[in-house]
Amino acid sequence: MTDQADKNAAMTDPLDQAPATKKEVRTVIASSVVGTTVEWYDFFLYGTAAGIVFNKLYFPSEDPLVGTLLAFATFAVGFVARPVGGLIFGHIGDRVGRKKTLVATMLIMGVATMLIGLVPTYDAIGAAAPVLLVLLRLAQGIAIGGEWGGAVLMAVEYSPPGKRGLYGSLPQVGLALGLLLGTGTFAGLSAAMTDEAFMAWGWRVAFLLSAVLVLIGLFIRLKVMETPAFRKLEAREETAKVPALELIQDRRCRRHVLLGMGSRWAEGVAFNTWAVFAIAYGADTLGMDRNTMLIAVMIAAATMLVFIPVFGHWSDRLDRRKTFAFGVVTVALLAYPAFLLVGTKEPVLVTLAVVVVLGVFYPAMYGPQSSLYAEMFPTHVRYSGISFVYQFSGIFASGLTPLVLTYLLGLADGGIQYVGAYVIAVSVVSAACVLAIRGHHLSLDENMVAGPVAGAVAS
Repeated sequence: MTDQADKNAAMTDPLDQAPATKKEVRTVIASSVVGTTVEWYDFFLYGTAAGIVFNKLYFPSEDPLVGTLLAFATFAVGFVARPVGGLIFGHIGDRVGRKKTLVATMLIMGVATMLIGLVPTYDAIGAAAPVLLVLLRLAQGIAIGGEWGGAVLMAVEYSPPGKRGLYGSLPQVGLALGLLLGTGTFAGLSAAMTDEAFMAWGWRVAFLLSAVLVLIGLFIRLKVMETPAFRKLEAREETAKVPALELIQDRRCRRHVLLGMGSRWAEGVAFNTWAVFAIAYGADTLGMDRNTMLIAVMIAAATMLVFIPVFGHWSDRLDRRKTFAFGVVTVALLAYPAFLLVGTKEPVLVTLAVVVVLGVFYPAMYGPQSSLYAEMFPTHVRYSGISFVYQFSGIFASGLTPLVLTYLLGLADGGIQYVGAYVIAVSVVSAACVLAIRGHHLSLDENMVAGPVAGAVAS
């Protein structure tokens, strides 16, 4: 009887084997949401500051466009570091667990962000200023590279049957909350003081406030238990020795890595076009009031809070690939009309454009993304797999986007048409990739080393 029981246990989904209590699930969701909020607040503070503060204080130039390009180049550095963090913490997360990894990533991100708020300007210490800024940006990138995969897996691997898309979308809300807090803090500080005071010291307050958020996040995160899926994997002694290597050796995993990265391209471009590039475009190129663009992005971020879980839930009812593809196509079709509205410089029309694209339709990609990617990889390499897809694609999909769009904008008068064309071209590639993904929507214990789950059904 004992042998038969062991065999049955080995063929049972760990999510069914060790069901979590409602209190445990609530703690897990709170931990994931707060954790991703803190990480994205810290990370996108830099993106907002790059086009408003850093281009003037750390990369001074007679040509404002050159200063902005240099500032966005350091913004991209963080995305180059993210794959390194994904590999490092993906390995740790697949080897020793999700929870321990997430505590480390939050500490690294919090310390780096606070230190950015203390770096002297170029006028004070010369070339050492941008060098220090780049080093701290690298630390931010490494931390967020490990954070995202673990945070979404905590939610996805704890999700009840039929609600994986919804639960997986909840940590994604941290992106909107982090963006809302980051731009809101900048807008509030900017409105509360003169431009001179804001540029002299006000912007630093936003970075130093990270300490408070990190302490709150750690307090919640330390209460979380390891996920049922990973606990079962440890019990079977089937954790991967070198997850990244096993990921590359598996043909199906290799295919999903490539398709996942391709699908992510449009999502990263869409977000960074409207949450990062648009702020600098409106303020520097069109000469709009800085707060007009910040407030537009804030309202869009608030709107995302609603639509991210809506599309996550929709992906449970419809299909994750189709939901994601719907977002890709819609955002592409709206690119030109939205830029035309921004070009009017009318605050109401500008806000409408940003909210519709970023707040309403972008979540169709971002809501189901974590569950879609988690379902593409078996448990023993899942942390490494989704981190690889998300972070390596982030280099070209996210990190380089403001730089590329700023360059395209400067090609000719009215260069915004090149920006729109780039968004559309990227979307065509991503739509094809996401529709080519196979083997999704399975039990999260599917394809583990012990074999497929008996009677596995869609989530």
